[in-house]
Amino acid sequence: MKMQRRVLALATGAMLSLSSFTAISADNSLASLRARGDIRIANTQASPPWSFINDQNQPDGYDVAMAKEIAKRIGIPHITFVADTFKNFVEGLKTDKYDLVMNDLTPTPEREKQVDFSEPYGVEEFRIYVLDNNKDIHEQHDLAGKKVGATAGTTNESWSREHLTRSDILAYDNGGLVFNDLATGRIDAVISSYFGGERYRKANNLPIKAVGQPLTYQLSAAALPEGHSSLKAAIDEAIRGMIADGTVSKLSQHYIGPDYQMVDDIAKAKAEVK
Repeated sequence: MKMQRRVLALATGAMLSLSSFTAISADNSLASLRARGDIRIANTQASPPWSFINDQNQPDGYDVAMAKEIAKRIGIPHITFVADTFKNFVEGLKTDKYDLVMNDLTPTPEREKQVDFSEPYGVEEFRIYVLDNNKDIHEQHDLAGKKVGATAGTTNESWSREHLTRSDILAYDNGGLVFNDLATGRIDAVISSYFGGERYRKANNLPIKAVGQPLTYQLSAAALPEGHSSLKAAIDEAIRGMIADGTVSKLSQHYIGPDYQMVDDIAKAKAEVK
């Protein structure tokens, strides 16, 4: 009887080990992309400084530059950039429309239930934007009863719906539309990243400004389908390497501003989340 129990235990252990090995080896996400030689990466191409179309009619921005460097470091020679909107990003990953999303995307609890996220490589503060001649909106409490715009599917929108319950929240497909409506007086305020708001303001000479203190700080990371562990591990290693060797600092200062300290602010935001 003891011998039978021992044989059964050994057999069970072997089956568990084989099962674990199969689960690990079944993920060939990175190997498949390397074999294909191309990775499909989604961004909006309409949310500067993170992603936009440059003067050569090509995708550009901080997230685009990060994507190119990550692809190179993980051994994938070509990227196909896919334009989409924030509200479609999670579903696009789940339906294999693309392999990765890199566009200032925050790992919210709701998103983390559906897709996986890499190590963070970005962080930003969110502010209230109003017209230059605004006289009655200065802080969050002043938005009660006001029409407030945000880009659909972003953390700007989800934060606004959660915290601005006395405001009329209007969702827009992209940042250009929401800031145009602010500039023309169709809405009273916009909740936006400071970087995005300043880029739209300067590029389009809009009569708008940021007011009040930052509403919140949010990290951004690459999103990928659940279970693609080998791809996630490779991306995480690449991001850690880019933080350590100064690449993240170099790219963020190029696209966001020479005084911006991306690495330090990522560390501060991660500490705040904990």
